[in-house]
Amino acid sequence: MERHELMRLLADDDAASKAALAALADGGEHVVWEDWIMSSEDHAQVLTTRLRSMRRRGMETLGVERAVQILSERAQPILSGLVRASDGSWGFRFFLTENGGALVACLGIRRPDRRPSHESDQRGQTSP
Repeated sequence: MERHELMRLLADDDAASKAALAALADGGEHVVWEDWIMSSEDHAQVLTTRLRSMRRRGMETLGVERAVQILSERAQPILSGLVRASDGSWGFRFFLTENGGALVACLGIRRPDRRPSHESDQRGQTSP
């Protein structure tokens, strides 16, 4: 799917879609898995499990609960894809109708910082 087509689809009112659109407009990467069609209910089940895990780990999310609700209520096959912010700070998962003609739902997940641990910072240093 071409960038401009996806940008048109992400022009929705919810916060996750707006953020995904902004990330895409700012040079973020995107992919649509056109050969991988799953039922909306299956996506909702996977997201419900992942949401519990994300909450336990204290991850920042955007629109996950809304996406789960929408996907649970729709009984249809859907496509999915990903927008990754150019700085890698956020990933946005979006769901499209089977023909890719309309946005069904969108969500965002803030990626954890990838700072080096204190142990790795101090390798090779000797104690005074």
